[in-house]
Amino acid sequence: MKVRRGDIHWIEFPGSSTREQAGRRPAIIAQADSVPLLPTVFVVPLTSNPQATRFPGTFEIEPSPANGLHARSIVLAFQLRAIDRMRVGDRLGSLDSPDIQRLDDQLRFLLSL
Repeated sequence: MKVRRGDIHWIEFPGSSTREQAGRRPAIIAQADSVPLLPTVFVVPLTSNPQATRFPGTFEIEPSPANGLHARSIVLAFQLRAIDRMRVGDRLGSLDSPDIQRLDDQLRFLLSL
């Protein structure tokens, strides 16, 4: 499946510890489009739980026709992870440029880039 950076897809996250997101949820494709096809892709999960904003590496995005979300969502940049491309489901929409910039800023902060 072709994915593009900034797109939001349904992802089936594998079960893991209680501190990691698991199950079916929307996530942002964070991997650059220029990276050659790999068996995995970097994604950033979303949650609708406003309590998540207490952690560094988070920010809110509002639902819009462009992003396809139906509820205010919290971007969990601190949970950046590589997943098997087979876990990528249907595309919901895409982030707008200001939200992509916010994601970039959070990832730079978290990874000291």
